[in-house]
Amino acid sequence: MEKTKKELEKKAQKPGEDALILHPYYKGKIETMIKCPIRSFDDFAIWYSPGVAAPCKNISNDKLQVFEHTNKGNSVAIVSDGSRVLGLGDIGPEAGLPVMEGKSLLFKYLGGVDAVPLMLDTKDKDEIIRFCEIIAPTFGGINLEDIESPKCFDILSELQQTLPIPVWHDDQQGTALVVIAGLINSAKFVNKKFDKLRISLVGSGAANVALVRLLDKAGMDINNVVVVDSRGIINLQREDLQENKIKWNIAQRTNKDQLDGGIPESLQGCDACIALSKPGPDVIKKSWIKDMADNPIIFACANPVPEIWPWDAKTAGAAIIATGRSDFPNQVNNSLGFPGLFRGALDVRAQKLTDSMCLAAAYELASYAEEQGLAENKIIPNMNEIEVYARVASTVAMKAIEEGVAQIRLDKIEIYENALNIITRSRNITKNQMQNEFIKPVP
Repeated sequence: MEKTKKELEKKAQKPGEDALILHPYYKGKIETMIKCPIRSFDDFAIWYSPGVAAPCKNISNDKLQVFEHTNKGNSVAIVSDGSRVLGLGDIGPEAGLPVMEGKSLLFKYLGGVDAVPLMLDTKDKDEIIRFCEIIAPTFGGINLEDIESPKCFDILSELQQTLPIPVWHDDQQGTALVVIAGLINSAKFVNKKFDKLRISLVGSGAANVALVRLLDKAGMDINNVVVVDSRGIINLQREDLQENKIKWNIAQRTNKDQLDGGIPESLQGCDACIALSKPGPDVIKKSWIKDMADNPIIFACANPVPEIWPWDAKTAGAAIIATGRSDFPNQVNNSLGFPGLFRGALDVRAQKLTDSMCLAAAYELASYAEEQGLAENKIIPNMNEIEVYARVASTVAMKAIEEGVAQIRLDKIEIYENALNIITRSRNITKNQMQNEFIKPVP
């Protein structure tokens, strides 16, 4: 077993090794493509001067015409200050750019959405807010990414109130909705009731804070939830929490038994552990899993290394194991959520992305996976299942229409077919570029 474990660990290290070779080879992951035909240089008179003046005048008379004449309705800004990148922490805007380029790649390939990474050389909350406000005319939505807490909460809240386009913090809502989808199906697989699960949330960053809120709205009894931060279990006896409004609110709403201690104490008798903390391994010990309830559920979602290796969690007795990595089964990663969610929001010109829209996406993900057949290694859809993104898009769009935040009303089938066509087109373009070697072959 020890030899097998070493082999597994070596395999887990390979994506990072390959990345150091292939990122410099391709000089990044995205580029700008032209979407209109250039039949001859005479077409420049249409696409630029003098013809472009006509749509400019049209938009000047009616700002909503910008959606008809430009790519605004299919574009998203990915905004980050690099203050909390993956599990690496505050590594700065330059070092965070590869992640944001990867995010743009996923937006396009999985959702057909054109996303632009924008790294900011500031950590000032007000400057980030102002930046998003002044670029809003260009984009159909804004995706906040890898911004440290607690300022990420304030930035999201203010922009959601002031901007007429959907603003989303993927580390909050995106991660939370995918976790909920996976948790719904995990509970079904081990024959436990979702709303009665006893859960330990390891980590008190943006993702788990949002998860507490969305679990509550999803009907979970959050009195059965225990949250652990870097100083231990959050409870009402923690005097250090009274100056932190977010954590103090969590202390008042969770942990009905007022448990004290750290991660091991939080896991005793729990049905599920949702770890969204620092990279492992060994943040969670095998011996602690053995103290959990029967058929425990382990989501070890830290990147790039989960809080415990899946094979260690398995030998400790875990019934379901999920991580945030694409090279392990059960990838509980926000990449399953945001491409389809933004696809749907953009297609009906939603002005907001609400918690109800997030939960609708979560239920759709769970439903799709259940229809395909649940298994120990399949409690959530795979990223290669193209249909799931179109289904999430149509579900989210219909919820936006229902809530009155959509500016366009379409039927669900029309939204679904449109989304599927756009996503298929994106994948086919990439395939065509590879076949014709416009994208260089991997060396």
